[in-house]
Amino acid sequence: MRAGAVPSAAYHDVPYTRGGTVEHREVGALVRSAVDGDAAAWKAIVEGLGPLVWSVVRAHRLSDADAHEVCQTVWFRFAQHLGRIREPEKAGSWLASTARHECLKVHRNARRLMLTDDPHLLDRVSEDGTPEQSLLEAEEAEARSESVRRLWQEFEELGERCRQLLRVLIASPTPSYQEVSAALDIAVGSIGPLRQRCLRRLRARLEARGAA
Repeated sequence: MRAGAVPSAAYHDVPYTRGGTVEHREVGALVRSAVDGDAAAWKAIVEGLGPLVWSVVRAHRLSDADAHEVCQTVWFRFAQHLGRIREPEKAGSWLASTARHECLKVHRNARRLMLTDDPHLLDRVSEDGTPEQSLLEAEEAEARSESVRRLWQEFEELGERCRQLLRVLIASPTPSYQEVSAALDIAVGSIGPLRQRCLRRLRARLEARGAA
């Protein structure tokens, strides 16, 4: 890659990108163009796959500061390895897997701090300014309807695995099952059935709430 072809500031606002524009079939060609120094291709990758990276990070319930740092790290590592990715068309899976590993690293570091210093630290990290709270506030600002509030309230009562899966699946553009598998370490063949079970649970909770 030519020096300066990929500006380091290109992904500073990626966590809040909503609605990627890149098609899955275009990813490979865009990566190869970015390797050759095409800044427009790099920008298209970041804007198109940014929502996927953010959805993976959000699914792991990091604090706002940690979430920003992880996103920056993921894109930095992607830029570092851009010319060495063996299957450019699977860049989304690479990004999802890297985001997952970086999130798990943050959680491991937080647990080590909890054991050696403040026993209440991990609780504060998970409760202070979580991405889920920011998402809920944004949705409430856009639509103050009771149905939206009920949906998110019941969503938060689902099991952690269901919440992680559904958060990743609502990224735009919708991630492939290979990307979801890389993000959450779920077998590709298990994603569809698990998604259906989670949606049935959510629907049942909403129906029960309505009846009550």
